[in-house]
Amino acid sequence: MKISIDKAVIQSMPQVIFPGDIHVIDSIFHVKEAIRVLMNHEMVGFDTETRPSFRKGVVHKTALIQISTPYECFLFRTCKIGMPQDLVQYLTDSTYKKVGLSLHDDFKIMSKFGNCDEPQGFIDLQEIVGRFYITDISLQKIYAILFGEKIAKGQQLTNWEAPELTPAQQNYGAVDAWACLKIYNYLKDGLFDPNLSPYKIIEDNEQE
Repeated sequence: MKISIDKAVIQSMPQVIFPGDIHVIDSIFHVKEAIRVLMNHEMVGFDTETRPSFRKGVVHKTALIQISTPYECFLFRTCKIGMPQDLVQYLTDSTYKKVGLSLHDDFKIMSKFGNCDEPQGFIDLQEIVGRFYITDISLQKIYAILFGEKIAKGQQLTNWEAPELTPAQQNYGAVDAWACLKIYNYLKDGLFDPNLSPYKIIEDNEQE
Protein backbone atom coordinates (compact mmCIF):
# COMPACT_ATOMS: atom_id res chain seq x y z
CA MET A 1 0.00 0.00 0.00
CA LYS A 2 1.06 3.53 -0.67
CA ILE A 3 -0.62 6.88 -0.31
CA SER A 4 -0.16 9.47 -3.04
CA ILE A 5 -2.19 12.33 -4.47
CA ASP A 6 -2.34 13.73 -7.98
CA LYS A 7 -1.60 17.43 -8.37
CA ALA A 8 -4.79 17.90 -10.37
CA VAL A 9 -6.82 16.79 -7.36
CA ILE A 10 -5.17 19.43 -5.18
CA GLN A 11 -6.14 22.27 -7.50
CA SER A 12 -9.82 21.97 -6.62
CA MET A 13 -9.20 22.08 -2.86
CA PRO A 14 -9.78 25.20 -0.74
CA GLN A 15 -6.67 27.31 -0.13
CA VAL A 16 -4.94 27.37 3.23
CA ILE A 17 -4.80 30.75 4.97
CA PHE A 18 -2.56 31.17 7.99
CA PRO A 19 -4.92 31.31 10.99
CA GLY A 20 -2.76 33.31 13.41
CA ASP A 21 -0.73 36.49 13.68
CA ILE A 22 2.24 37.17 11.43
CA HIS A 23 5.18 39.23 12.69
CA VAL A 24 7.72 40.52 10.19
CA ILE A 25 11.10 40.91 11.91
CA ASP A 26 13.06 43.33 9.74
CA SER A 27 14.94 45.12 12.54
CA ILE A 28 17.59 43.57 14.73
CA PHE A 29 15.98 45.30 17.72
CA HIS A 30 12.93 43.02 17.51
CA VAL A 31 14.82 39.72 17.34
CA LYS A 32 15.33 39.14 21.07
CA GLU A 33 11.63 39.53 21.90
CA ALA A 34 10.62 37.22 19.05
CA ILE A 35 13.02 34.54 20.25
CA ARG A 36 11.74 34.94 23.80
CA VAL A 37 8.22 34.14 22.59
CA LEU A 38 9.41 31.12 20.60
CA MET A 39 11.29 29.75 23.60
CA ASN A 40 7.96 29.38 25.39
CA HIS A 41 7.10 26.56 22.97
CA GLU A 42 8.66 23.11 23.00
CA MET A 43 7.98 22.60 19.28
CA VAL A 44 7.75 24.99 16.33
CA GLY A 45 7.50 24.81 12.56
CA PHE A 46 10.42 25.97 10.40
CA ASP A 47 11.07 26.98 6.81
CA THR A 48 13.23 29.34 4.78
CA GLU A 49 12.88 31.30 1.55
CA THR A 50 15.57 32.35 -0.89
CA ARG A 51 15.35 34.79 -3.79
CA PRO A 52 15.03 32.61 -6.87
CA SER A 53 17.90 32.44 -9.30
CA PHE A 54 17.20 31.86 -12.95
CA ARG A 55 20.87 31.31 -13.79
CA LYS A 56 22.46 27.90 -13.50
CA GLY A 57 24.90 27.64 -10.61
CA VAL A 58 23.83 30.91 -8.98
CA VAL A 59 22.44 30.51 -5.46
CA HIS A 60 21.39 33.43 -3.29
CA LYS A 61 21.68 33.55 0.48
CA THR A 62 18.72 32.85 2.73
CA ALA A 63 16.38 35.84 2.56
CA LEU A 64 13.78 34.76 5.10
CA ILE A 65 13.58 32.34 8.03
CA GLN A 66 10.05 31.48 9.14
CA ILE A 67 9.42 30.02 12.60
CA SER A 68 5.85 29.30 13.63
CA THR A 69 3.96 28.31 16.75
CA PRO A 70 0.37 27.08 16.41
CA TYR A 71 -0.85 30.66 16.83
CA GLU A 72 1.74 33.05 15.39
CA CYS A 73 4.59 33.09 12.93
CA PHE A 74 7.76 35.16 12.98
CA LEU A 75 9.30 36.04 9.63
CA PHE A 76 12.97 36.89 10.16
CA ARG A 77 14.14 38.92 7.15
CA THR A 78 17.74 37.76 7.17
CA CYS A 79 18.33 39.62 3.93
CA LYS A 80 18.03 42.77 6.06
CA ILE A 81 19.15 41.76 9.55
CA GLY A 82 21.64 39.00 8.77
CA MET A 83 21.88 36.17 11.31
CA PRO A 84 21.73 37.81 14.76
CA GLN A 85 23.33 35.87 17.60
CA ASP A 86 20.02 35.36 19.40
CA LEU A 87 18.58 33.68 16.31
CA VAL A 88 21.69 31.54 15.80
CA GLN A 89 21.64 30.42 19.42
CA TYR A 90 18.00 29.40 19.11
CA LEU A 91 18.59 27.44 15.90
CA THR A 92 21.57 25.61 17.41
CA ASP A 93 19.88 24.79 20.73
CA SER A 94 18.68 21.17 20.79
CA THR A 95 16.34 21.97 23.70
CA TYR A 96 13.84 23.49 21.29
CA LYS A 97 12.44 21.20 18.60
CA LYS A 98 11.89 22.58 15.12
CA VAL A 99 9.98 20.71 12.42
CA GLY A 100 10.69 21.31 8.74
CA LEU A 101 10.78 19.60 5.37
CA SER A 102 13.81 18.84 3.20
CA LEU A 103 16.02 20.53 5.77
CA HIS A 104 19.28 19.57 4.12
CA ASP A 105 18.78 22.22 1.45
CA ASP A 106 17.94 24.91 4.03
CA PHE A 107 20.96 24.06 6.16
CA LYS A 108 23.30 24.03 3.18
CA ILE A 109 22.44 27.61 2.20
CA MET A 110 22.38 28.83 5.80
CA SER A 111 25.84 27.38 6.39
CA LYS A 112 27.28 28.75 3.15
CA PHE A 113 26.16 32.34 3.64
CA GLY A 114 25.58 32.70 7.37
CA ASN A 115 27.11 31.75 10.67
CA CYS A 116 24.76 28.89 11.54
CA ASP A 117 26.87 25.85 10.77
CA GLU A 118 25.35 23.30 13.16
CA PRO A 119 21.55 23.63 13.54
CA GLN A 120 20.25 21.38 16.32
CA GLY A 121 16.90 20.05 17.46
CA PHE A 122 15.46 19.66 13.96
CA ILE A 123 12.99 17.03 12.75
CA ASP A 124 12.56 16.44 9.01
CA LEU A 125 9.07 15.41 7.94
CA GLN A 126 10.48 13.55 4.97
CA GLU A 127 11.91 11.04 7.43
CA ILE A 128 8.53 10.55 9.11
CA VAL A 129 5.75 10.46 6.50
CA GLY A 130 7.01 7.21 4.98
CA ARG A 131 6.05 5.40 8.18
CA PHE A 132 2.46 6.25 7.28
CA TYR A 133 2.85 4.95 3.70
CA ILE A 134 2.86 8.48 2.28
CA THR A 135 5.19 8.45 -0.71
CA ASP A 136 4.79 12.09 -1.72
CA ILE A 137 7.52 14.32 -0.29
CA SER A 138 6.35 17.84 -1.12
CA LEU A 139 4.71 19.92 1.61
CA GLN A 140 1.78 20.75 -0.64
CA LYS A 141 0.98 17.10 -1.33
CA ILE A 142 1.48 15.88 2.24
CA TYR A 143 -0.78 18.62 3.58
CA ALA A 144 -3.45 17.92 0.96
CA ILE A 145 -3.45 14.20 1.78
CA LEU A 146 -3.93 14.85 5.49
CA PHE A 147 -6.24 17.88 5.51
CA GLY A 148 -7.87 18.21 2.08
CA GLU A 149 -6.63 21.76 1.62
CA LYS A 150 -4.26 23.40 -0.86
CA ILE A 151 -1.08 25.27 0.01
CA ALA A 152 -0.90 27.70 -2.90
CA LYS A 153 2.55 28.01 -4.46
CA GLY A 154 2.06 31.21 -6.44
CA GLN A 155 4.48 33.20 -4.27
CA GLN A 156 7.30 30.67 -4.28
CA LEU A 157 9.33 32.31 -7.06
CA THR A 158 8.73 35.92 -6.02
CA ASN A 159 11.47 38.25 -4.82
CA TRP A 160 12.04 37.48 -1.15
CA GLU A 161 14.57 40.31 -0.94
CA ALA A 162 12.04 42.97 -1.96
CA PRO A 163 11.99 46.13 0.19
CA GLU A 164 8.66 45.02 1.69
CA LEU A 165 6.96 41.63 1.77
CA THR A 166 3.48 41.64 0.30
CA PRO A 167 0.57 40.22 2.33
CA ALA A 168 0.54 37.26 -0.05
CA GLN A 169 4.24 36.59 0.57
CA GLN A 170 3.73 36.87 4.31
CA ASN A 171 0.86 34.38 4.25
CA TYR A 172 2.84 31.98 2.05
CA GLY A 173 5.89 32.11 4.30
CA ALA A 174 3.86 31.67 7.47
CA VAL A 175 1.79 28.79 6.08
CA ASP A 176 4.85 26.79 5.04
CA ALA A 177 6.35 26.85 8.55
CA TRP A 178 3.03 26.42 10.35
CA ALA A 179 1.99 23.52 8.12
CA CYS A 180 5.11 21.55 9.06
CA LEU A 181 4.20 21.81 12.73
CA LYS A 182 0.55 20.93 12.09
CA ILE A 183 1.48 17.86 10.04
CA TYR A 184 3.91 16.61 12.67
CA ASN A 185 1.44 16.98 15.53
CA TYR A 186 -1.35 15.33 13.54
CA LEU A 187 0.77 12.28 12.77
CA LYS A 188 2.32 12.12 16.25
CA ASP A 189 -1.11 12.20 17.88
CA GLY A 190 -2.25 9.21 15.80
CA LEU A 191 -4.99 11.13 14.01
CA PHE A 192 -4.16 9.75 10.55
CA ASP A 193 -5.17 6.20 9.63
CA PRO A 194 -3.55 5.26 6.29
CA ASN A 195 -6.15 2.53 5.73
CA LEU A 196 -8.94 5.11 5.70
CA SER A 197 -7.21 7.58 3.36
CA PRO A 198 -9.06 8.25 0.08
CA TYR A 199 -5.64 8.44 -1.58
CA LYS A 200 -4.65 4.90 -0.67
CA ILE A 201 -3.26 2.90 -3.57
CA ILE A 202 -3.12 -0.90 -3.33
CA GLU A 203 -0.05 -2.37 -5.02
CA ASP A 204 -0.54 -5.27 -7.44
CA ASN A 205 1.34 -7.69 -5.21
CA GLU A 206 -0.99 -6.84 -2.30
CA GLN A 207 -4.05 -7.82 -4.34
CA GLU A 208 -2.81 -11.34 -4.97
